[in-house]
Amino acid sequence: MLESYIPILLVLGFAVIFALGAVFSSKLFGPQRPNPEKLSTYESGVKPIGTTHERVSVKYYLVAMLFIVFDIEVIFVYPWAVQFKNLFGEFGISVFVSMFIFLVVFELGFLYAYKKGGFEWD
Repeated sequence: MLESYIPILLVLGFAVIFALGAVFSSKLFGPQRPNPEKLSTYESGVKPIGTTHERVSVKYYLVAMLFIVFDIEVIFVYPWAVQFKNLFGEFGISVFVSMFIFLVVFELGFLYAYKKGGFEWD
């Protein structure tokens, strides 16, 4: 049984050795000429304004939460919908009830984002 994993481990080992070799060889043979311009912070070609400790708007986190909620929807609901007929035949109504409970919790996330103004794209 373990013999079937040997090719996978060989490829994985070769990939790790190649990646480490590429990183270390570029460090070893690459030009090392640091100057103040190269060591400065780069933000799309303009000088950075302000400090890194400024407050971030709550809107940013709300958009991130919406992305996660939509991502979870795609990850769980789409494959479930594709296999629903087979799952319902095998497990019965419990497949529907469990997804219904998941969707209720899912919709509570949407409701929270709506109440906080996450869908208002000013």
